[in-house]
Amino acid sequence: MTSPDNSKIRTIPDGKICDFIDGKLRKDTPEEYVRQNIERRLVLELHFKPDQIAIEFPIKVGSSTKRIDIAIFKEDDQHVQENIWIIIECKRDNIPPSDAKDGVGQLQSYLAACVNSEYGMWTNGKFKEVYRKASVAGRIEFEEPNDIPGADGNTEFIDRPTREKLNQATDDNLLFSFKICHNHIYVTDGLQKQPAFFELLKVIFCKIEDERNIPNELNFFAKAEEKGSGDGRLTVKNRISRIFDQVKTKYPAIFKANDEINLDPRSLAYIVGELQRYSFLNTQIDVKGKAYEEIVGANLRGDRGEFFTPRNIQRMCIEMLDLKQGEKILDPACGTGGFLVIAMNEIIEDLKAKGGGYGDAYADALRDQIKVVASSSFFGFDINPDLVKATKMNMVMNNDGAGNILRNDSLLHPHEWPSEFRDELAKRIGVKPASLRTENDLAHFDVIATNPPFGSKLPINDQQTLRQYDLGHVWDQAKDGTWTQTTSVAKSQPPEILFIERCYQLLKSEGRMAIVLPDAILGAPGLGYVRHWILEKMRLVASVDLHSDAFQPRNGTQTSVLLLQRKSSTELIREKTQSSWNDYEIFMAQNRAIGHDKRGNKIFLRNDDGQELFFDSPDVVELSVNANGEAAKRALPRQKILNDDTPKIAEAFVQWKSEVILGW
Repeated sequence: MTSPDNSKIRTIPDGKICDFIDGKLRKDTPEEYVRQNIERRLVLELHFKPDQIAIEFPIKVGSSTKRIDIAIFKEDDQHVQENIWIIIECKRDNIPPSDAKDGVGQLQSYLAACVNSEYGMWTNGKFKEVYRKASVAGRIEFEEPNDIPGADGNTEFIDRPTREKLNQATDDNLLFSFKICHNHIYVTDGLQKQPAFFELLKVIFCKIEDERNIPNELNFFAKAEEKGSGDGRLTVKNRISRIFDQVKTKYPAIFKANDEINLDPRSLAYIVGELQRYSFLNTQIDVKGKAYEEIVGANLRGDRGEFFTPRNIQRMCIEMLDLKQGEKILDPACGTGGFLVIAMNEIIEDLKAKGGGYGDAYADALRDQIKVVASSSFFGFDINPDLVKATKMNMVMNNDGAGNILRNDSLLHPHEWPSEFRDELAKRIGVKPASLRTENDLAHFDVIATNPPFGSKLPINDQQTLRQYDLGHVWDQAKDGTWTQTTSVAKSQPPEILFIERCYQLLKSEGRMAIVLPDAILGAPGLGYVRHWILEKMRLVASVDLHSDAFQPRNGTQTSVLLLQRKSSTELIREKTQSSWNDYEIFMAQNRAIGHDKRGNKIFLRNDDGQELFFDSPDVVELSVNANGEAAKRALPRQKILNDDTPKIAEAFVQWKSEVILGW
């Protein structure tokens, strides 16, 4: 994180936010969270000028005065009730559209009271309704388009977008869309959370496949009139089903040939209409990642110690690992694939930076090289088949590196691996399947980044599994404190301890890994043998003590990140000969701010008086282009500063590493 210019820092009272449009301080409430995301979408995605938008705009409804959450006017129109063009009402997520007081009926009454208003939108971040007011035979009727128009008033892109008109999602608006779609399936199709998620997954695959199908026109769309009739909905379903046929052909490891989209045509048409405006390929990785991983976690989180790593911790780990082109990178407990997606985009951005200066003649070559890198450098294993499928989706959404995500129990002895996993892995790392026979045959990866499942409720007690690990045996401690491995196999062992050794086995000589571990491994007296084994086999490069709320609100386990480097055989022999470990420097840091509290709410920087800080943003947004091709621009409003020091830790490590000889 770059520290802001102190001259531009301001303070904001506790419990307040700075409105994106008018800069006024407003109460930080669930409704306001929804409204601020919508405001940013209006400016950053739909290109309205801020002076076209009024917040808390008063109108007359009968003899009463009401306030519209967001009123939008056409450019240069005076801000009076008669000129309101679009009305938006934002509610907290526990208010349903059918609510008698604050539901869509309220929005429709406001539209009726504003004689020249044309469009209205009601949303609570989980459900969304859009209306277009029309006069039929002297009475008001409400049509249901896919969305409100953009600043130019053009409604064609609403029904059938083109690639150049697709929006990059901002803030949590893509997350809103995912939640809206998932809840629609849950309610309309009567599916439980997990089946509903996988039906949504199929549709997302279709969206991405359609975007990739250049130069053909986009076919992932549902027109408003199609959504409004039975025949039209069937037309949409047939159109999307044809795209899904292409998806099944392209991803046979994810979908079976006889798979279908099992959604009611009405439901499918609604979801397509909600998602069609976004570019999944061009939206920033962090926006996509947060939206996707949050909805995956809400629907696929199991009971196997699956507590997905926050993205800021993942990014810190990847930056500290300092990835290189051509390296093979693995997460043997990949969950939703967050480590791999961040790693893949780090490598690809580096590739673009190095190959972007050669002009259009090299553009195709660069794209081909990105495809090679995405398909050959990133590997993930997970025991949960649902998470394997979810990770593949995450990789597809971020440069299509899904081919090396495989289902397997990473702790099994290699001779117990399913033949299909062994054959597929051998093919992808370029060895013969027969060569992967024992735990000593696995050292094929340069880098590992992982957060293994941990906890005493998940003991590994299979003797065949335990026998292949030094740490699966009983250890004795002598009076002088030294530890010695015995020939006896332990009765059981928590998975995180075995994962340390499995990661070591998977690393090449001098390969490196970042692993999230419970603090008990680093300090509990009875686990001294684990620490002894780690220091004997690997160099401890760095230890980062994570904040106590790092995995809250779902898990309060105290954890740390260890950055370890596998010792070479030469180094192991030298240390054995000298009967001591080499002396070296270790980078140590304490993560004092993680950016959220125990409930998962964001935490921002405060001054000594406890007031939150916000600062003038150096970023500007392009609002419109005039007839001369000149862009009107506006600085983004002041913003709070997230209280997260993981970027500073990574930055400090990189600086430290430049002064210490590590060999990478």
